[in-house]
Amino acid sequence: MELRRGVGVHGVLRDSGGRVLLGRGAGGGPYPGVWQLPGGGIAHAEHPADAVVRLFAAETGLRVAVGPVRAAIADVAVRRAEDVALHTDRLVFEVEVRGGRLRPEPGGGDVVEARGGRLRPEPGGGGDALEWCTAEEAAARPLLPFTAELLGLPVVPLPADLPRVLPAAPAGPAVDRRQRFAAYGLVTDPSGRVLLTMIADGYPGAGRWHLPGGGTDHGEQPAAGLLRELVEEAGQVGRVVDLLAVDNLHNPAALGPEGRPLDWHGVRVIYRVRVDAPTDAVVTELAGGSTARAAWFVPEQVTGLPMTDVAARATGWNVS
Repeated sequence: MELRRGVGVHGVLRDSGGRVLLGRGAGGGPYPGVWQLPGGGIAHAEHPADAVVRLFAAETGLRVAVGPVRAAIADVAVRRAEDVALHTDRLVFEVEVRGGRLRPEPGGGDVVEARGGRLRPEPGGGGDALEWCTAEEAAARPLLPFTAELLGLPVVPLPADLPRVLPAAPAGPAVDRRQRFAAYGLVTDPSGRVLLTMIADGYPGAGRWHLPGGGTDHGEQPAAGLLRELVEEAGQVGRVVDLLAVDNLHNPAALGPEGRPLDWHGVRVIYRVRVDAPTDAVVTELAGGSTARAAWFVPEQVTGLPMTDVAARATGWNVS
């Protein structure tokens, strides 16, 4: 079976009554008649927050400002007729209308003042309707699984006879252009120590201390992938406390174990993780991995360590 992956971004926009904006898939799209939070796939090298703004403008006519990341969820759809399994890592952000405000529309509903755009479906796009929905109203509609989960509703399988259009396989120089979704952790123990891992020789950033974590496997949820990596890279059993941030990395000439420059785009979610019963940090993954060693550090030791940019930023957030 062919395995395909992509990264999608979506936004939660609420009206003055607390209803959530949902869009319905058009007949020519992959999920006709199915409702979801507005959004879609990010382009290579595009920051997830920029993608949310672009997609909201195209799909709804609204200019939005992006707030905190709310969730990271992996959706997997198996298309047995085509022998393809589609894995989409979906980032969901809170958004609000930028430069305008929602106001009641005569006769019901909400519209947006001119500076923020007027609500409308994308002409000829992947959606054919937009509606404000309460949780009860949304529960009566066919929803993509990630949307149901975000709204706190039961995840109901889509109809088996849904006439889905399979997205085309990615085009372009796939060999030398890579996009990877990864999950990392700001990992602490009860005494306030921070766990860091050192990048092995032959990998970008070799010799620098990094956050535990890495790329997720096909079909794996981000939080589960992070906890797996925590065991492999440091021999620790942890629990995810909350989702802190989304980090974007674009390096058009990354040199890794492939031995040639790659146009590398990494989308990374960062969780706060607690190890309640810490042990000595030991790398347990097979030889040849990207982690050379792992260690616990008290806060005073972290200052001055050679660290990756994301590790330096995250350790600055280390407030309990």
